[in-house]
Amino acid sequence: MILKAIILGIVEGLTEFLPISSTGHLIIVNKFINFTGKFANLFDVVIQVGAILAVIIYFKNKIVPDLKSETGIKDYFLLWTKVAVGFIPALILGVIFEDIIDRYFFNIYTVAIAMITGAILLIIAELTLKNIKINSDKQMSFLSAFIIGVFQCLALWPGMSRSASTIIGGLFMKCSREVAAEFSFYLAIPTLLGASVWKMVKIDFAVSNQEWTALIIGTLVSFVVAFAVVALFMKYIKNKTLYPFSAYRIVLGIVLLLTI
Repeated sequence: MILKAIILGIVEGLTEFLPISSTGHLIIVNKFINFTGKFANLFDVVIQVGAILAVIIYFKNKIVPDLKSETGIKDYFLLWTKVAVGFIPALILGVIFEDIIDRYFFNIYTVAIAMITGAILLIIAELTLKNIKINSDKQMSFLSAFIIGVFQCLALWPGMSRSASTIIGGLFMKCSREVAAEFSFYLAIPTLLGASVWKMVKIDFAVSNQEWTALIIGTLVSFVVAFAVVALFMKYIKNKTLYPFSAYRIVLGIVLLLTI
């Protein structure tokens, strides 16, 4: 189980913040390494905590307010109020449709379709990215934050990608790619933490010692890998398009459909 935890930690760290769907990749890898069942579903959600910690550390200047600056405190409050507003749609829909999604959408076929659908939306978002109006989170309105949160709900469909969904929403709201990606990372913190805690509560923390070890290792591995990915992606997104990720998604989706 330890080797599987390391493999899945690497997959989680590599894919959580890229617009290619960590959940979709975990479902695919789980199938090939024969890691399925109730604990596997829990594991895939909980190791996201490592990726969240990577974001918190990378963006620590935005996560921790400057208490010496009145302006800094105000900016901090406004940013995280927008994040809270953006989190609400996924919170509501996630709770309502969780059981249905777990029962009918966690399979290779739905992931393949979601990969291709998400790729098309990324391409459309890139093609319509003209006259950028939001070049920082300070310029983002609460309405834009809420609409981006609505787009995040697309990620309830495994394979769509939470990162891709929120970035697409950001681009449609005329955010720059950098702002869209950064806000997507902020929005990941309450979303992924909430999902992890909810999963743990639902099973009454009924985890064996061996499973706890696997969870800890998987989380640590995902943290290290995710930190490197976030740093590289933020550099990439400043002046590069998302078309390569779209191409990857389409190829992967077609391959999955042909091999089902």
